Amino acid sequence: MFYGALLLTGANLLLRLAAMSFQVYLSGQIGAAGVGLLQLILSVKLFSFTLGSAGIRTCTLYLSAEALERKQGLRPVLSGCFQYGLLFSLPTAAGLWVLTPRIAGDWLGTADGEAALRAFALFLPIGCLNGVMTGLFTAAGRLRTLVAVEFLEQGCAMAATFFLLSRWAGADPARACLSVALGSSAASALSLWALWILRREGPRRKGSPPYRRIFALALPVGLADDLRAGLNTVEHLIIPRRLALFAGTVNAMADYGVLHGMVFPVLMFPAAILASLADLLVAEFSRCAGHRGQVRVRYLARQGLRISWLFGVCAGGALFVSARPLAQLLFQSEAAGACLRLYAPLVPILYLDGVVDAMCKGLGQQSANARYNLLTSWLDVVFLWLLLPQWGMGGYYFSFTATHLLNFALSLRRLVKTARLRFSPFPALGAALCGAAAVTPTAWLTAQEGLAGILFPAFCYLLTLCALWLLFQVVGRRDLLWLQGLLGVKPRGR
Repeated sequence: MFYGALLLTGANLLLRLAAMSFQVYLSGQIGAAGVGLLQLILSVKLFSFTLGSAGIRTCTLYLSAEALERKQGLRPVLSGCFQYGLLFSLPTAAGLWVLTPRIAGDWLGTADGEAALRAFALFLPIGCLNGVMTGLFTAAGRLRTLVAVEFLEQGCAMAATFFLLSRWAGADPARACLSVALGSSAASALSLWALWILRREGPRRKGSPPYRRIFALALPVGLADDLRAGLNTVEHLIIPRRLALFAGTVNAMADYGVLHGMVFPVLMFPAAILASLADLLVAEFSRCAGHRGQVRVRYLARQGLRISWLFGVCAGGALFVSARPLAQLLFQSEAAGACLRLYAPLVPILYLDGVVDAMCKGLGQQSANARYNLLTSWLDVVFLWLLLPQWGMGGYYFSFTATHLLNFALSLRRLVKTARLRFSPFPALGAALCGAAAVTPTAWLTAQEGLAGILFPAFCYLLTLCALWLLFQVVGRRDLLWLQGLLGVKPRGR
């Protein structure tokens, strides 16, 4: 698992680094308000994609894995899943095309997003069929091929978008959003073509597609995904509109763009390391649960919780002490630095929540996770609708913190109950208190500009944190021996 996590982490970090670098370039081209408009368009596109997919990726993965296990041909499964995908994606694309003027006028508040939404509508069926192919390759275990195609897709999307922005769009928000839509859509079509060429269907046995099983598997998943994606889209769309009603708001779209287009990508960038661990834990927990490996489940759960929490404290503190120079270097924005510093203390909870969700999924608790996510998404919509006109961005911070803490508490409770864990919260509290104490010496440092202003405070924080953890035995000899075992280093004397 350790070496597999290293491989996936490298790929995830490179992809996220490329995406964040491109986000920095976009923010420099179109400004905070343009980034905010683009984020709203992407939220509508994501909901349309979820609605058009209707759970077909998960269905394809399951049926393909079953066919491969039984050494049957994949042609009937692939044919049925393609037909199912077209059955839902084509009407969704037509609906998005027809409703684009109303969405742009009533929800986005500007006609600048119409062209981009129409471009996404045209390519929507291709994106949904792409989900069928990724499900097929995942079931076949061809992850390296998927990673290579994903690199190809993202590279082509960035190259096409950069060409259109530099040669045609400039700083015009409508053209910039259309450039992003055309670049990503063309890259999705290229990805679908590449996966189709590289597919392996196995034995070509005749048979009719399993339509009944496809509908039985895909529709429940699709309905749950649609409900959650719909709530998330409503949440994103109401933020600028309700925020504009707050007396202290100068530019609601710019405030939204700073938070979702600048701060959150930086805040969640280090989570790529834990995302790889989470993906591996899903498969490992499923295998252990199937073989009644409760001892290993509890061991992996404890180690996963501990590693995620300690890593979150490291990342959150480093982001906190270097927030302002980091935002200034990337976005030339004081507002982004202030927001990043405000949200950085929540990083340990945010990172750990993702790992806890993965563990619950591996233990067969997907339905519970779906309930918790729907509950907190609904609460987000209610809180934002009520609090944004009264408290502005303070209301958003309260809503974000409250719902994420609730989701984390419910998921952790489910994990403890399912895995029959017994652990004390005091070590985690001690690690967090050491993190808070390690921030103090950085306040005496002289503020610097550029890369030195980012690296020096972060290095001082991490050095002080490690010293405190060793002093108060948050990390001890047992952890060092465990790390040596992962790296394949034999302890001395053996």
